[in-house]
Amino acid sequence: MVDVEASTGRRVGASGFTGVLPNFLLRWRRPVWWQEIAIIAFGYWIYGLVRNAVPEQEAIAMRHGRSIQHLTEWLHLDFEVSLNRFVGHHEWLAQIMNYYYATLHFVITIAVMIWLYLRRPELYRGARTVLVATSLIGLAGFYLYPLAPPRLLPGYGYLDTIVTFHTWGSWADPNVAQHSNQFAAMPSLHTAWALWCGISIFLCARRMWVRVLGLVYPVATVTVIVGTANHFVLDAVGGAVVLVGGFAVQRIFSGHGAYDPPIDFSRS
Repeated sequence: MVDVEASTGRRVGASGFTGVLPNFLLRWRRPVWWQEIAIIAFGYWIYGLVRNAVPEQEAIAMRHGRSIQHLTEWLHLDFEVSLNRFVGHHEWLAQIMNYYYATLHFVITIAVMIWLYLRRPELYRGARTVLVATSLIGLAGFYLYPLAPPRLLPGYGYLDTIVTFHTWGSWADPNVAQHSNQFAAMPSLHTAWALWCGISIFLCARRMWVRVLGLVYPVATVTVIVGTANHFVLDAVGGAVVLVGGFAVQRIFSGHGAYDPPIDFSRS
């Protein structure tokens, strides 16, 4: 149950917790487009800078990769190799998945942010805070647990679909990879961002078929990251965990859920 405390303009949960941010920062105001672009651009710059500045620690990352591989085998998740080999034996499928991996991670996420900004501005800030917090937690994961992706692990039968089919422009392409940390696989932010997109679409869209597509997108993303051997299934689990952390941070800041509409007290 959620109540409203009129004297402060806060949304108060059943526990009475109102968040850690000052009241004036929680009042509903329509987002200003140039401020949001500046915030997102600065955030992405920081994300790229920190992600690629994290020491790659190849030997540690490879050891962690072997540990994750053994854990997946113990958990009977070793269908990862079979899925990857199936994709690798069908070039058309591998190329589709490679380009999906390289592009939609950014395209869909940005498109959902723009859609929320234009169609659901009252929910935009909460959703954006979740995404930013999730990404920052993910950066901490990259630093604390460098992990080689399956495609870089020798001896387990994984096929590097990027190298095999020479996909142009992918972040996993060797010519591009030299400018990016290749051992930032845990958690999978592909999964975290896709789940964020799916939840946002499902909770905020009005047409049922659009909401269903929102749920399909993260499932397709996990299939792609495993099929191309860019991530283990457990990396996807890690992505889901950091997304939960992002939602927790947003709630701590505001005292209410990311998709609970704010109340405008400026006219009262």
